[in-house]
Amino acid sequence: METKKEQEKVVLVGVQTRETDSDFNYSLNELAQLTETALGTVVGVLTQKRERVDSRTFLGKGKLEELVHLVEETEADVVIFNQALTPGQTRNIQESIDVKIIDRIQLILDIFAMRAKSKEGKLQVELAQLQYMLPRLAGQGINLSRLGGGIGTRGPGETKLETDRRHIRDQVNDIKKTLKETGKHRDRSRTQRKESGVFQIGLIGYTNAGKSTLLNALTQADTHEEDQLFATLDPLTRKLVLPTGTKVTLTDTVGFIQDLPTELIEAFQSTLEETRTVDLLLHVVDSSAENMVGHEKTVVKLLKDLDMDHIPFLTVYNKKDLADSSFSPGLFPNIVMSAKNKADVANLLDEIVNRMKTIMIDYQMTINVSEGHLLIRLKQETIVLSEEYIEEDNHYLVKGYMKKDSKWNGENQLK
Repeated sequence: METKKEQEKVVLVGVQTRETDSDFNYSLNELAQLTETALGTVVGVLTQKRERVDSRTFLGKGKLEELVHLVEETEADVVIFNQALTPGQTRNIQESIDVKIIDRIQLILDIFAMRAKSKEGKLQVELAQLQYMLPRLAGQGINLSRLGGGIGTRGPGETKLETDRRHIRDQVNDIKKTLKETGKHRDRSRTQRKESGVFQIGLIGYTNAGKSTLLNALTQADTHEEDQLFATLDPLTRKLVLPTGTKVTLTDTVGFIQDLPTELIEAFQSTLEETRTVDLLLHVVDSSAENMVGHEKTVVKLLKDLDMDHIPFLTVYNKKDLADSSFSPGLFPNIVMSAKNKADVANLLDEIVNRMKTIMIDYQMTINVSEGHLLIRLKQETIVLSEEYIEEDNHYLVKGYMKKDSKWNGENQLK
């Protein structure tokens, strides 16, 4: 971990065009949080209101001069723009300012590079970074020579980016090939889970909504739990036993964020693939977040973009202990809770069972007394509501709920 002394000094820049004041300020505060997550210290903020950003230098001429002075005064090492910069804008700003210039997307990619733990996660970030940098290579020489390390350089790093485009394209192709292989392996695991008839639940939500805390509370999994943006990157699947005895799987995912770079959505397709085939989504919302409604909209929109809006979901309004009195849930069905409260976690488990029943189909089945092992499996793979021993036939009459495509259904019934 870098010490406070080694942290880079950062000036943030934002241009407000059509957003409301509160949305603009929230986005800028989020940029400051992202900067801290990337181990930077914000030493100055410059904002401007305009009809549209300047196509050449993003900021107006006067504001650019103001930025030059602010960078000199604060002795900043980095300037981070809140929106994506075009390669041309970066080059033009660079002519006036003699420090590292990066945008929100590069910052997010940088944090992803810090957070990725698995080989696959690291490769996906590297792929996104290389693809983002490729069109920006022309004229990046000056900027790259200033990068030297720190924010905006984690991942592929300076030397790779200074090499010619062909070399980078080769790397991109190599990474894609490797990811395809790991993707096949992931597909196999996913197919096995699907064929086993196990009910699958995915955790989604805005970054820092408390998904990892919830996963830990439900499954006692020791996952990375931190009050930071993008604390979890690599998908993690755990087994969970519900109060009914039913065994399900629970998969955590990377946090969503507004203006999530498309490069990242593409690069993390396989991470999100884990969630694309689930039977139920738990949409975790931080009920104490200042821009809670904005968070909800971001997640709902991304679900639509990712073609996942058809999956049934239950909204979990988390951190109720921190929410203010004006809080009111906007999405239904929902549960309001705190992942740190045991009674709330128990209520959530019951609510998951209730939600599952609305998705599943009901069944009635007879199982011979001599086939007790099937009864045990039935209890693990379906929701058993009742079992009754019918003495004259020497069998059990079992009633409950199962997945539509369950192997227990109709002709697939195991005997």
